[in-house]
Amino acid sequence: MAGWLIEEHGTRVRDFIRALNDDRAFKEARALIELLASRGNRLQPPRSKPLGDGLFEMRGRQVRIFYTFRSGHRIVLLDAIVKKRDDIPREVLARVRQLNNQVR
Repeated sequence: MAGWLIEEHGTRVRDFIRALNDDRAFKEARALIELLASRGNRLQPPRSKPLGDGLFEMRGRQVRIFYTFRSGHRIVLLDAIVKKRDDIPREVLARVRQLNNQVR
């Protein structure tokens, strides 16, 4: 089966990756997106975690990338953050849920 089409909602994820100062975090973010493109909805924990309402989190050691699935074998990247703690900050989760609602 062919890979998934990766799209972005706005430029948040692209801007996030470009702004990463740590080369390891940069490479990790790119690798996570490539993994998502190849595995799609077969990606399982600990790399991918459902957050409810069709929203997912891709987890690396240093970064988190938030995304959702759409028809036509498409994945829409919504936002990304540097991982500083185990849970997702409340304000980040609220923002990502709002972004997810915009692409429905």
